[in-house]
Amino acid sequence: MAKLPSRRPETLGGYIVHGLPFPVETDPDALAFLKRMAPLQIEQDYKITYLHSYGQDSPWFAAVTNKKLLANTDPESGYTYATPRGHDMYSGQETDWIDITDRTARVHAFTVCHFGSEEFLPETPFVLVLIQYEGVNTLFLARMMGVDPMEATLDWIGMEVQPKFMRNAKLKPTDVYFVPADS
Repeated sequence: MAKLPSRRPETLGGYIVHGLPFPVETDPDALAFLKRMAPLQIEQDYKITYLHSYGQDSPWFAAVTNKKLLANTDPESGYTYATPRGHDMYSGQETDWIDITDRTARVHAFTVCHFGSEEFLPETPFVLVLIQYEGVNTLFLARMMGVDPMEATLDWIGMEVQPKFMRNAKLKPTDVYFVPADS
């Protein structure tokens, strides 16, 4: 019979431990220090493979990858959502997909972002727009390119724009952006 190990093997494990004080005195009051001790911090590499599903929004991402922009409409009321929505928010009924790629689109509102998440920080400042599509009841949020964020003007409100699509789609909402229609 093979002999089982009597203790677990120890390795460095790639951990870097910061700030690990502990009182060495034998005085019982020395342990009072523990109530004032700063939280321990452990620095370690962490990797996970994450499987993400777009579920009922999958057709929208498939369309954007193929240079199309879809919306959803309630077949009974005709209420139309610019962003993917599997069910109508009023009736709860399943919605139908419609292609809005070639519909007239205009800037409803915009903001210039001087700060952004880590992914967009190198691209600041950039312009975010709310797009109003002809015959669509809700607005579509996206980036606008082809304009100078440092020269923002209220003249952009109502400006006709058109969607553009990333050549190499990453299956992210940012795979579609807008430019002035004359671009």
